[in-house]
Amino acid sequence: MGWAIALHGGAGDIPLSLPLERRLPREETLRRCLNLGVDALKDNQPPLRVVELVVREFENCPHFNAGRGSVLTTDATVEMEACIMEGNTKRCGAVSGLSTVVNAISLARLVMEKTPHIYLAFDGAEAFAREQGVETRDASHFITPENIERLAQAKAANRVQIDYTSPEKPGAGDSQTGTVGCVAVDGCGNLAAATSTGGLVNKMAGRIGDTPIIGAGTYANSVCAVSATGKGETIIRATVGRDVAALMEYKGLSLKDAANYVVESTPSGTVGLVAVSADGEVAMPFNTAGMFRACATEDGESEIAIWHSLGDGA
Repeated sequence: MGWAIALHGGAGDIPLSLPLERRLPREETLRRCLNLGVDALKDNQPPLRVVELVVREFENCPHFNAGRGSVLTTDATVEMEACIMEGNTKRCGAVSGLSTVVNAISLARLVMEKTPHIYLAFDGAEAFAREQGVETRDASHFITPENIERLAQAKAANRVQIDYTSPEKPGAGDSQTGTVGCVAVDGCGNLAAATSTGGLVNKMAGRIGDTPIIGAGTYANSVCAVSATGKGETIIRATVGRDVAALMEYKGLSLKDAANYVVESTPSGTVGLVAVSADGEVAMPFNTAGMFRACATEDGESEIAIWHSLGDGA
């Protein structure tokens, strides 16, 4: 048994021709976030704090679909959501419909720690943020020129777009940014998971995806921790996070076998996940063209990748 960490920056139709100017900043962010998490684990910080730190760093980066990089609804507004969960206690907190909170994941943790509830949304969540004194910015801070262009592309194509759905313009390459998440386990088997997103491009205002739903996009218990990414409606229907844990608990599958089974059982092109087990095993399967992902373990395993490679489970 030893510590382990895995994180993702979204899954979807990531073209192999992704230009270097788009690829390299995201890979660098993955590397920075991975190093941040590894250093925190080596410093014996609890996994709950580790996943919060990593996801906060992602949220502050405009290259991914969370925080500053959140994509826009059909009304050209930002509605961010996040969830955090501690494995051994099953304590959890979730938020949706945020338009001014800089770090949604930290507000989710405050919901877990400072309220008798699990989930706050929209005006109630914003009011709670002000009450707690968390950092907020004017909603315009989150509306970037890149995401205005992404919304225009989605409207022109008359569709709601999953992470990394390529536009139909030939040669345009990557058009989207991806949901972010992190899972971690310490040397004592304590687990935690965190996920944050801006949702889908051109989604209806008020739509809530899988990220803040316990057992769908985010889940942790004493067996494993899971953070999913992809098409939220599919992930909710499949209860992706909980199913990975249930296969381990009730069928005795290993983490990798359970994660692979769940991903392979969902429609192709809709889901990816990162997961760690209580004994330090890591899984990062996906059934999309690619998934920005990274992991490290105490025994020296380390990976930063985008597309499928030998050993991938899907």
